[in-house]
Amino acid sequence: MKVCHLTSAHPRDDTRIFVKMCRSCAEQGWDTSLVVADNLGDENKDGVKVYDVGFHSNKRLKRFTQIVWSVYKKAVDLNADIYHLHDPELLSIALLLKSKSKKVIFDAHEDLPKQVLSKPYLKPYQAKAISFVAKNFERFVCKKLDGVVAATPFIQEKFLTYGCNSEAINNFPKLEEFSKVKVKVNKESKVFSACYIGNISKVRGIIEMLDALQASNDVSLSIAGKFNDPTLEKEANAHPAWNKVEDHGWLNRHEVSDLMANSSVGLVTLHPIINYQDALPVKMFEYMAAGIPLIATDIPYWKQIIERSECGLVVDPFNPEEYADKLKYLQDNPDLCTKMGENGKKAIEKKYNWTIEKHKLASFYSRIVN
Repeated sequence: MKVCHLTSAHPRDDTRIFVKMCRSCAEQGWDTSLVVADNLGDENKDGVKVYDVGFHSNKRLKRFTQIVWSVYKKAVDLNADIYHLHDPELLSIALLLKSKSKKVIFDAHEDLPKQVLSKPYLKPYQAKAISFVAKNFERFVCKKLDGVVAATPFIQEKFLTYGCNSEAINNFPKLEEFSKVKVKVNKESKVFSACYIGNISKVRGIIEMLDALQASNDVSLSIAGKFNDPTLEKEANAHPAWNKVEDHGWLNRHEVSDLMANSSVGLVTLHPIINYQDALPVKMFEYMAAGIPLIATDIPYWKQIIERSECGLVVDPFNPEEYADKLKYLQDNPDLCTKMGENGKKAIEKKYNWTIEKHKLASFYSRIVN
C-alpha cells in the first residue's frame, strides 16, 4: 500500500503527529511519503520519503492558494493509494483527489469552527461568520471522504454526527522516548523548579505563570520554547519575576526530556478559551510520561484525566494566589510529588501512549482500503 501524508502549513518536526503517523506507516511496511512546504529540501528518513514543494510562507493567502496547489500537484505525481491531509486548507483539494479514485482522509487536528471563534485578530461578527462557513464547508467535504482522523474523542463525535467515518487518534507520547528518563530532583533542595515546554504566547499563560512565580517563595521556572510575539517577549522580560526564570529557548527532544526530569512540576496552564475546552495538550501527557506531577488549567476534560490518574492539580490560571498556593502545596509535600509522578507514568504506560494509537491508525487505514 502506498500512503502519502500532506501538509501545507507545518514544517517536519519530530513533535508533529503527522511525523509520528508517517513513521508508523513505514513500520507497517507501507510505501510512505510526506509532502511538506517548509523549504528544508527533500530527504529520506526513517523509511519516509519527504518531498518539499520548495517554499514556506506565513501569508495566509499564499498558503491557501499557491502552496496548496503545489502540494496537490506533487501529491498527484506520487500516485498514492491513500492521501492523508493534515491542514484545513487542504480540504480545497480533497475532492480533486477523490475524483482520481483515491482514498482520502482528513485529519482534524483541532475543531476548526471553534478555533476560528478564538482568533484575536477577528472581530466577533467576523469570527462567527467565518466559523459558520468553515463548519458547513468542512461538513460538506468530509462527508464525501473515506475517513476523518480526529485529534480527540470530542472532535470524533462531531464528525460522526455529520455521518463521517471517523476515528480518534490521540497525539500521546512514545513510550520509548521516555523509557530511560529518570527523575533526578533532590527532595532536599531549597529551590522548587517548575517547567513549561512549548510555544510561548499570551493564551498559553506565560504572564500568569510569572504572576504566580512572583507570589511564590523559593520557586524557579524553566521554559523551553519560542515566543510567538516580540512584544509579549519584552513584556515577559520586564516582569518582576523574570529573574526567577531560566529561558532555554528551543530544545531538541532529548534536551526536553532531560529538562522535565530535572523539574519538580510541569505547567500546562493555558487560558480556557473555547478551542482548548475539548483539546488534549501534548505537553500534559509528556509531563506524565517523564514522571513529574503537573499543574493544569481547571478545564473539566483535563481535570477528569488528572484526577482519575491522580497525577497533579488543577488551578484557575487567572488567580495568582491560588496558583502560588498550589505550587507551595507541592513544594511542601515532596513525597506526594513523587507519588503523583509515578501515577502519571503508570497512566501513560497503560492508556495514554502512541503504541496504542498507532495500532488504531493502522486498523483504520486497513478498513478503508478493504
